[in-house]
Amino acid sequence: MRIETISYIKQHAAKLELEEPIVVTQGGKAVFRIESEVSARLRDEGIALLKLMHLAERDICDGHTLTLDERLQQLRQVPVSGK
Repeated sequence: MRIETISYIKQHAAKLELEEPIVVTQGGKAVFRIESEVSARLRDEGIALLKLMHLAERDICDGHTLTLDERLQQLRQVPVSGK
């Protein structure tokens, strides 16, 4: 992870390379992080996946599960729209 000052970012904004995130500092303190859209999207998708895994784990622990046969029976009872 690169660390740069706000002044550096202002001077080089048009040609910044974002293979890795850049931490932007002001007065020696980190104030911003710049990252590519692809990196941000991958991180967001990873967080969403972790949330789904947590919800699934909680459902399993609480006994909110169905057998394959129970689910197939539910699906057979759903009316098909458009007929």
